[in-house]
Amino acid sequence: MTRSTGAVCRRAALLAAALLLTAPLAAGEAPRAAPNFTLDTMGGGEMSLADLTGQVVMINFWATWCGPCRQEMPQLEALFQRYKDLGFTILGVNVEEDASGAGRFLGATPVSFPILLDPKSEVSERYQVVAMPSTVIVDRAGNVRFVHHGYEPGYESEYQTQIRALLRE
Repeated sequence: MTRSTGAVCRRAALLAAALLLTAPLAAGEAPRAAPNFTLDTMGGGEMSLADLTGQVVMINFWATWCGPCRQEMPQLEALFQRYKDLGFTILGVNVEEDASGAGRFLGATPVSFPILLDPKSEVSERYQVVAMPSTVIVDRAGNVRFVHHGYEPGYESEYQTQIRALLRE
């Protein structure tokens, strides 16, 4: 299987898995440390998750070929604008091998939170991303507290409830 064929197969599997419902951590499941990573940013430079310790961080894995990802992006921007001054940030992790499509999409649908590039899907594999988009919410101590697979309109209400709860901790 060639690299491009493997990527197409992986994309098809991710699109099929995106039909899954939101799946936060099971009740009573202990938080686990979020794997640290350092990625290049869309604007140049690098960013590490460890640099954001002390903030509530939403990590959103996305791609331009994913319709729900494109639909969700303006909702994420609204959440970022609403809570950024309270110790909350979003890292949009684009998983495409070529970031040019992401650049074009973000030109038409701009966001002000950082966009990171994971062209080899190394970080998404460490986070066991099984659907696009996948969203991981990390608490101020660096622990994974909520995991969501896929997106449907209205999920942002649940995100907001979870973000508020973590900001109060």
